[in-house]
Amino acid sequence: MGLLMSGIAVVQTAMVRGMEALPIRVEVSMSAGLPGIVIVGRPDPAIAESRSRVRCALKSAGFKMPRESVTVNLSPAEIPKMGTSFDLPIALAILAASGQIPTDGFENALIVGELSLDGRLRTPRGLVACAALAVQTNKTLICPKSTLFDAIGNIHGRFVSSLDEFRNPLSFVGEDIECVCIDNSLPPSVHGFSDVAGQSLAKRALAIGASARLGVLMIGPPGIGKTLLASCIPSLLPPLNDKELYETALLHSLVGDDVDSIVSRIRPFRAPHHSTSMAGLIGGGKPVRPGEISLAHNGVLFLDEMGEFASKTLQALRQPLEEKAVRITRIEGTYEFPCNFELVAASNPCPCGKLGDPNGTCTCTEAAIASYRTRLVGPLIDRVHMVIRLERPSVAEIMAGAKPNETFEWRQKVCDAVAFMKEREDLQKRNEVSEGAMRSSMVYILQKLAFYPKAMNLIEKMIENGNVSVRGAYALVKVARAVADFEQSAEVSEDHVLEAVNYRDAQVIS
Repeated sequence: MGLLMSGIAVVQTAMVRGMEALPIRVEVSMSAGLPGIVIVGRPDPAIAESRSRVRCALKSAGFKMPRESVTVNLSPAEIPKMGTSFDLPIALAILAASGQIPTDGFENALIVGELSLDGRLRTPRGLVACAALAVQTNKTLICPKSTLFDAIGNIHGRFVSSLDEFRNPLSFVGEDIECVCIDNSLPPSVHGFSDVAGQSLAKRALAIGASARLGVLMIGPPGIGKTLLASCIPSLLPPLNDKELYETALLHSLVGDDVDSIVSRIRPFRAPHHSTSMAGLIGGGKPVRPGEISLAHNGVLFLDEMGEFASKTLQALRQPLEEKAVRITRIEGTYEFPCNFELVAASNPCPCGKLGDPNGTCTCTEAAIASYRTRLVGPLIDRVHMVIRLERPSVAEIMAGAKPNETFEWRQKVCDAVAFMKEREDLQKRNEVSEGAMRSSMVYILQKLAFYPKAMNLIEKMIENGNVSVRGAYALVKVARAVADFEQSAEVSEDHVLEAVNYRDAQVIS
């Protein structure tokens, strides 16, 4: 099937809906009448505005705008069309219909791109999803150059930079898409524990939490380094594997984010402001786009000043945290985005931030402190496994600074713990299949997680004495197992449980 059929020029393109790209046909027909471009097929305002961009781009590239009535149909017509990726396909279809460019190979090509007024091309949103569609449909992808393709691999296509290049046959347009070898070393812009003086206990707790993806809350006075410590977590985590790299790059391409660090396999770190709306955090809008929790997928979501976030916004996080996915329902359908992230939060101990600080005097009333703590122990607290109390480092620690190689030492410990935990869980799953038993009693869970008898007795006494609730007991078990994995211990000892108890703040979590 050629590009020209009965006077109609056809170019294959794609439109992003949610996390997938849908195939779209751009059909152009010219007829006698007043010169102009009419676009049909339920275009949104961005596509309607492409008429002006296409007209100026054609002139800048040295082509002629046909002095006829041009009708552009986006098929299938029942699907609402959105985005700016239709600019280049519309321009090429007009040029093909008017006989100004060769059309060989267009029937086997998937073409996307946004046009500038001077004819140069810009990268549209959702390019990774379009590349996946090209692979599925066995088509050649024609698009602007982007580092996103280093996250995909095995893409057959060509990079183009301007409309003028299409004077040549398609096989000679632009340059072949080539994926480069990715360097897994940490770039200098990524913070690490080597940037933080002191706070050895907090560093250990954050490393344990990172290795097991546990929810962590840091409490301490302002200026103590809570935000900096949180931003160090991606430097501790193992690099993104191929599947995670594709998922993460796809999500970030949907919102047009820079993906250089992701292509380097550095896990994402998202720190939304406490004034972020529910749609901004969870996802939504028109067109529907992923929120901060999905952009933190395979990485870290950091809620600085957690108590300042709107209660309804935090409440909306509970289900996504449990299901590792968020579903957004609109009249045209349901959109689903993954959101498997580690939750890290920070808070001052009181509104003024000086409660318990030896270098300052708290000026808050008891009522203000109680009100602030009530907001802090709100709807997300049952998802927080560890609470870390931070204190100001001593002058000696500040002057001494951190060890230059401290980041890599902690990263190695976390990577070793992750590998140990995966091996243990794989063995555990094989044993469960062979046993044919999946019981949920606390005794069975402790036995399955290899708790020593003394460790089991310690947890039992804490439950009997009312020191920990049932929900808190399960969280305590999870933290103790993470401590044991961090130490690469097959069994959970009494010491591991006691360390886990230190991370369970009775004033904040039960």
